[in-house]
Amino acid sequence: MGLSFSVKLAPGVRVRASSRGVRTSIGPRAARVHVGGGRTTFSTGAGPLTYSTSAGGRSPARRPSAGSYQRQLSVSPAAAAKAAEAQRLAGLFQELLDVHRAEFPSAQPPVAPPPPEPDLAEIGRRHLDAATDGIGIFSFGAKKAAREQAEVTAQAEVAVRRAEAAEQRRTLQSQLDAWWRRLIWNDPETVIGTLAEAFEDNEAAVAPLGVDGDEVAVVVLAPPESVVPERMPGTTAAGNLSLRKLPKGERAALYVLAVMGHLVVTIKEALAVAPAVQSVRVVALRSGGLDAYGRPRLECVLAGRWTRAAFADVQWQAADATVVARDTASGLFLNLRAARNCSRST
Repeated sequence: MGLSFSVKLAPGVRVRASSRGVRTSIGPRAARVHVGGGRTTFSTGAGPLTYSTSAGGRSPARRPSAGSYQRQLSVSPAAAAKAAEAQRLAGLFQELLDVHRAEFPSAQPPVAPPPPEPDLAEIGRRHLDAATDGIGIFSFGAKKAAREQAEVTAQAEVAVRRAEAAEQRRTLQSQLDAWWRRLIWNDPETVIGTLAEAFEDNEAAVAPLGVDGDEVAVVVLAPPESVVPERMPGTTAAGNLSLRKLPKGERAALYVLAVMGHLVVTIKEALAVAPAVQSVRVVALRSGGLDAYGRPRLECVLAGRWTRAAFADVQWQAADATVVARDTASGLFLNLRAARNCSRST
């Protein structure tokens, strides 16, 4: 059986993922649009009965009836485009909701890889060619002796190469062990370097600032307000698909959620890659436009402290990022004015 699950993103909007792909259903059961993972389709149903039809094209299995053909003609390109845009927006909102749910494997003591095995065929061939060079075709005895000698010298070279590779592996393992000891001792240079490497591919820019005992401080550059789409898919009172424009207050709340998501995922990653760090202090900044001198201005969106112990039993699949950030913080400053004014920044 294939694994599948569905998530209700908004009233009338549900995303279903399975081994066959991701599919979004928009609208009530009486008039529902299905997009993704195949053709765009429309369905209608009442009680236990459901009727479904494709948004375009026709199945080669059988010729459509006149009624089916007329229903397909009623689906305009504009409606199909609107459905596709609704699916895109639904995906963006789902990503926004799930940022903080990313998982990171806990760091483990590194192990040097086994050394490569010498190329036995190449070594044997090279020694045989060198040993038999210049021996005549009919010098059978000499050839036999040369082959035996070539086998001995080839085996000697293989042994030397294996010993050298094993010594190189021991040296590398010693270096890795020393690095691991520095990491679990919270050596500032080692921890900062490890975090900087881990944060390189983060969607929101993050930089480690310093280490104090078992606590690390980082700064997060919050994403711009454009991370929250201006419109959200939904349905009208009549059950029709709509792409309503988000009110400023609702969009600001979603922006706070996005910032919290990047904050939480940063803390999770820091605790995963630095196993001896017990708490993380975070300052999140965002662009505040230009000052009177035309220079970029940065605003503090939030600052706080979070501990490893507080993250231990969080129900990640149930709680949203704002709830997690607030409930697990041992100290939190949230500049709501900066977040609420995000849509008016320059």
